[in-house]
Amino acid sequence: MPRRRSRDQREWERTTLAETTKRLPERAAFTTTYGAPLPPIAPPEGDRHDLPGEPPYTRGIHPTGHRGRLWTMRQYAGMADAEATNERYRYLLASGQTGLSVAFDLPTQMGYDADDPRVSGEVGRVGVSISSLADMERLLEGIPLGEVTTSMTINATAPILLAMYVALARKQGVPLEKVGGTTQNDILKEYIARGTWIYPPGPSMRLAGDLIAWCAARLPKWNPISISGYHIREAGADAVQELAFTFANAIAYVDAVVARGLRVDAFARRLSFFFAAHSTLVEEVAKFRAARRVWHRIATERYGATEPASAQLRFHTQTMGSTLTAQQPLNNIVRTAIEGLAAVLGGTQSLHTNAFDEALGLPTEESARIALRTQQIIAEESGAAETVDPLAGSYLVERLTDEIERRTLEEIARIDGLGGALAGIERAYQQEAIEASAYEHQRKVEAKERIVVGVNAYRSGEEVVPPIQKVDERLVQRARDRLREMRARRDAAAAGRAREALRRGAAGSEDLFPLVLAAVEAEVTLGEISDDLRGVFGTHRPRP
Repeated sequence: MPRRRSRDQREWERTTLAETTKRLPERAAFTTTYGAPLPPIAPPEGDRHDLPGEPPYTRGIHPTGHRGRLWTMRQYAGMADAEATNERYRYLLASGQTGLSVAFDLPTQMGYDADDPRVSGEVGRVGVSISSLADMERLLEGIPLGEVTTSMTINATAPILLAMYVALARKQGVPLEKVGGTTQNDILKEYIARGTWIYPPGPSMRLAGDLIAWCAARLPKWNPISISGYHIREAGADAVQELAFTFANAIAYVDAVVARGLRVDAFARRLSFFFAAHSTLVEEVAKFRAARRVWHRIATERYGATEPASAQLRFHTQTMGSTLTAQQPLNNIVRTAIEGLAAVLGGTQSLHTNAFDEALGLPTEESARIALRTQQIIAEESGAAETVDPLAGSYLVERLTDEIERRTLEEIARIDGLGGALAGIERAYQQEAIEASAYEHQRKVEAKERIVVGVNAYRSGEEVVPPIQKVDERLVQRARDRLREMRARRDAAAAGRAREALRRGAAGSEDLFPLVLAAVEAEVTLGEISDDLRGVFGTHRPRP
């Protein structure tokens, strides 16, 4: 534990800080990324004595931080079809990656099979196409599911993809108590910021809750939901909005599961979160520290959680995509390094660092390697992992932590006043707030009040564009051909019975995840399951 500063030393620091602040220009009033100015820089009120690993976990949920164990290096990847993605996973694992993160293409996220003519131009474009259990087998061939944790960025079709993963673990003979990973399964943020929904909010919340409840009983090492602020931030939210809207969504999910009769301590330890790491380094560190405090208060004060793990915020972080520029793309290596460092200094549990060419296309093998090496350099060379909460005690960091916590709680209270996250979404409160924040940011960029290097300042005469990786259409066609072959050889009668059982369950009140799992094991495809649920639930039509 660091030594306490003497009274004389603290007084000298306060005096020096006050004198320095007087000499700073007007813009030195610190602002959140797109938001209103914070009060003038000053020491926080009173001295805090929070210790790492102790409530409210400002300084981290583990006493030893990254000194005890490094964060999981989990690079997000998906390449057209299952075999090509499996090859990339093997390459990343051989290069030192310590966990998998699956990027699915948009048809998979929206519940369409690879051979569906409605999505023919989108298959394999921004991730891997997975339509069947056979595709999942090819995706993870040779990867031991009892040893490697897998994160799946999937929401509306999360129950289907997890069912495929569980069915594959069973085929591998892996006990379910050893299967670890995460399904994003956060449908509310899709209505707020991202748009890959299928069903109306009510049925969507039912599906998300069924998955959480099933995992709590059967899959103890699995995080059944990763409540995501990342996409909210990418859509244009500021740091406070990112936290507030994420935690408001978390409250809605916890309320839904508690209403089923589960105690919060029965499932809260497996709730995980997903945040963005912006290039505003100090603010981001403070944001992560404030987030841990806020979740501790929600879990203990709102829900009466008594298990320490229920109130410990565990989160994955990804560096920003919206800060990457197509202009001077090599500059993105520096941006990503700053953002990755912010996540580490803030105490993340796992991290994805973006490739420098992602503003142009799918990452190449070289850019994916550089992104992973960025994490490894932070871990092995920067010294950031050698101290728990390295920036603790900085007046700016502590004041920002306090201020972001206060503003986040105020915003959550405002959403509560609307009737909660779902009611706010129906009134477009969150959506309009994000739009206003994004507009203000863009106005500042265009007015050069906020500098983006290589975009509105420091431009070069010639821009060097690195090689761009494109989707191989032959791989897409291979995925379609194999899907048709699977349908031709499967037991059509068994598939039909499983689909009928799912439709009946959806029309009634049965837990749906076991029915989805049975359908997957009968080789019913993702598109077929989604169409059956569309037939019962309908599709979401957002209000103008």
